Amino acid sequence: MRKALWRIGCGLCGLGLLYAFQRPFRELPGIEYRLGAIPLPPDYQEKTEWAFARLMFPPGPLNGYAGRDWDWHTGISLWSQDFPRADRHFSLAVRRLTRLHVRSAEQLVNLDEGDEYDWPWLYAVQVGEWGLTDQQGQALREYLLRGGFFMADDFHGNDEWYEFESRIKKAFPNRPIVEIPDDDPIFHIVYDLDQRYQIPGQAHLRPGYKSVNGPSALGAHWRAIYDDQGRIMVAITYNSDVGDAWEYADDPYYPERFADLAMRLGVNYILYSMTH
Repeated sequence: MRKALWRIGCGLCGLGLLYAFQRPFRELPGIEYRLGAIPLPPDYQEKTEWAFARLMFPPGPLNGYAGRDWDWHTGISLWSQDFPRADRHFSLAVRRLTRLHVRSAEQLVNLDEGDEYDWPWLYAVQVGEWGLTDQQGQALREYLLRGGFFMADDFHGNDEWYEFESRIKKAFPNRPIVEIPDDDPIFHIVYDLDQRYQIPGQAHLRPGYKSVNGPSALGAHWRAIYDDQGRIMVAITYNSDVGDAWEYADDPYYPERFADLAMRLGVNYILYSMTH
């Protein structure tokens, strides 16, 4: 009994230290939504076991917002696509669909600030247009090798794939990017996702994919970088826009089947990241 109480006490102490050093919530405007356009939920400062951690990053050569974005530290930049509406919609879904203690507001993470270790799951959008630096790549590498999980989303076609791959190699120059096999636990940990299909963004529903990026943008791919123990560190949704499906999940115009797959996929990725 003494040993059990001692272990519980140590665990609570460690959890308390984790909370104590977490960077506080900060609210920034997004490239699509002005500050305050999406109401701030009342529990935005609650200390929970999981929060939607969104990666901030500088733009790269393919930046689609060039000339319209400001300093990427301010929020008016491509990393804030779909933000914060997607983050808060998805967080609400995770609260409903799992027993995780989830904060209803997102957390912004800048690898240059060093607080990524406080968040077990990290998400980035528009990674075919990012400009991840050498220093940020090394920080991401350390975070992932120590047990972190990174979901890279919303990039399409050969040119954006090249930009993503060239930057992620700053973290893992020698680890291959592979297709995730259908029997991988990440597709079955909560929901059996045997039937997966391309998830188009709201602006690209008519063709069903981002056709402006050419034929190479047609066809969804679910790819990953694994560690030496066979754990997925980087989950890559290529030629799909999962963030848009989260963002427009409450919009009657956006098809339910895309939002449904996006929610189930995200839940699987989260539970996988916290158990593997």
